[in-house]
Amino acid sequence: MQTYWEMYQSMDTWMQVFWGCALIGSLVFIVQMVLTLVGMDSSDMDVDFDGADTMDLGGGISLFSIKNFVNFIVGFGWAGVCFSGVIENKWLLTLVAVLVGVAFVFMFFFIKKQTKKLEHNGAFNIADCVGKTVDVYLRIPGNKSGKGKVQVSLNGSVHEFEALTEGEAIASGQKVEVVSVIDGSTVLVK
Repeated sequence: MQTYWEMYQSMDTWMQVFWGCALIGSLVFIVQMVLTLVGMDSSDMDVDFDGADTMDLGGGISLFSIKNFVNFIVGFGWAGVCFSGVIENKWLLTLVAVLVGVAFVFMFFFIKKQTKKLEHNGAFNIADCVGKTVDVYLRIPGNKSGKGKVQVSLNGSVHEFEALTEGEAIASGQKVEVVSVIDGSTVLVK
């Protein structure tokens, strides 16, 4: 009975490369996946080129990164192993393996881009209210002589802020426009 090492040594060089890439790439991929699941993947080492001709694809996704290299190696190795019985020509087999490796990288880009769409910042910025029409909740005294309240509906949530006006008093239930933000909880309306 042959050991795995003896079987590996009996393979031709092409198959040793494919199996080596497949096994080592898969091991590193599994380690990356475990680190991602426990939240320790935030320090992905991207290669960054300064200048206009970078390979950054936008949205924080870089073409040259450790993860992409591992994805390529996994696809390349397993494609070489799987198609070795079907494709006899070693150069054609290598070309197919390279194409599958590149496809793995682009599948990663696609998945990463789709998951980025799921990210949502729930933080509300009061400055987003400027220019919006809002409802007066509590009467706003005129000439900045006192504060009333307005309700702002933005991004599916309703927020309540104190409001001032430079003009005449505004009754409850009226619609007004937010002109500016005075501070973190007060707006100027007209």
